[in-house]
Amino acid sequence: MTSVASIDFTVGSRRLFAVKRQLATWSFSLEDVLANGEAIAPPRPECDGLRVLSAPQSALAAIERLFPRHLVGGRQDYRRHYIDMSGGFEDYLAGFSGKTRSTLRRKARKLDKETGGYSVSEHRTPGEIKAFLAAALPLSAKTYQARLLDAGLPDTPEARHEMLAAAKRGDIRCFLLSVGETPIAYLSLPVVGETLVYAHLGYHPDWARLSPGTVLQMVALERLFAEERFAYFDFTEGEGAHKAMFGTGSVACSSFVLLEPTLANRTLLGARSGFDRTVATAKGLAERSGAIGRVRNLLRT
Repeated sequence: MTSVASIDFTVGSRRLFAVKRQLATWSFSLEDVLANGEAIAPPRPECDGLRVLSAPQSALAAIERLFPRHLVGGRQDYRRHYIDMSGGFEDYLAGFSGKTRSTLRRKARKLDKETGGYSVSEHRTPGEIKAFLAAALPLSAKTYQARLLDAGLPDTPEARHEMLAAAKRGDIRCFLLSVGETPIAYLSLPVVGETLVYAHLGYHPDWARLSPGTVLQMVALERLFAEERFAYFDFTEGEGAHKAMFGTGSVACSSFVLLEPTLANRTLLGARSGFDRTVATAKGLAERSGAIGRVRNLLRT
């Protein structure tokens, strides 16, 4: 699939600016990752090259050999977390420490007490997905994911059509957590084969201290385990405390770009590399000085 992709310059959760390139996207499914990328079948590079998403690190050498003339850059290394859903929900809960189980129950009780009660609705049919979008899209626009990362729920005719088509096939699960008639958190999960894909989670920033995203995640997982249909819950690319806490396993993965060796692309990747080194140095100084918490809060505003 060819698309306009961004080479992002970010500090923490804030994207300062981005440079656009026309790239073909090569995305590895969780099944590909668990098989160590054995079935490597790249798309044809377009214009500026390829954007590679969540490739298993065990396959990186083989990938680079396929594109010896391309420039490798913008690499991000992380653990790709997932949930093995072969057991039941009680077995899943047993994998948490007693302290973590207690914390999760306390978060749910606190949200319930301070809001006067909350509800979680599930959406999977075309009609239900339309209702989900009507409630979740305005909420998504208020989240920091949408404001700072351009990672809110996609609000385009193409995205809506794709979600409704998935609903007709029975291949999507969406959830809303509401206080009264007001939605404060949403979760969108496309289904690929036997895998639930963690596409979008968001919550209203005014309710963040009550952890509505965490509460919604637990309620959704209990219902999804009860279906006894799914083999995996895939948290996709990128690190995060939320993913690490809920996941039962992880695989070392990388995302990066393979660009045509033009002068403009060499300059771009050089600038990105220098920027990342500067950010890493500044982060180290902030951690040593004890200011890292204040810096993170500032970047989220």
